[in-house]
Amino acid sequence: MYLPNVFREDNLETLHALIRAHPLATLITAGSGGLLANLLPFTLVDEGERGILRAHSARANDQVNALSSGAETLIVFQGPESYITPSWYVSKQEHGRVVPTWNYAVVQARGTPRTIDDPEWIRAQITELTATQEQKRSEAWSVSDAPGPFIAGQIKAIIGIEIPISTIEGKWKVSQNRSAADQQGVEKGLREEGVSEEMARLVAQRGARRQE
Repeated sequence: MYLPNVFREDNLETLHALIRAHPLATLITAGSGGLLANLLPFTLVDEGERGILRAHSARANDQVNALSSGAETLIVFQGPESYITPSWYVSKQEHGRVVPTWNYAVVQARGTPRTIDDPEWIRAQITELTATQEQKRSEAWSVSDAPGPFIAGQIKAIIGIEIPISTIEGKWKVSQNRSAADQQGVEKGLREEGVSEEMARLVAQRGARRQE
């Protein structure tokens, strides 16, 4: 992806944190059927140099053929995003030479996939994924809450996916290229208009880092 240095994020812990906070990713493959893209929720395992991504897919999904071939895949995790109006910039009042933009944080990971046709592996993956998403609920649902034969039938219809991450890069476009005053204006505008509290925090964090 287009990645100017001012927006580059290389810290693996930060990249992993976004993946865990926004696990629903776009999985992209290029195979005999051409380019294919699907949204899949992933779990991330801290193994290997950069981590391992795990997911599952319906067996009927055409993308399974591309994944089984072992061709390189691209997985895109979209973090917080928001439209940024020039009206939030202090510089709008000073000279008016400002235009709208879009702030966002995104992680792109690549790796060679393998499909896993193992009911126990698949059960473990869906159990971990579910537990991660249910953990904040007062009455968390678990896979074991459903009847065993029903879950077994569901598992027969899906296949596991494991992708060791070979390369990973992040882009945090959160107003780092604006002046400190403009950054403060963006943070204030995002909060006051209730656009995105998460983006407001990112703008504040990156602004503070820039001033250190």
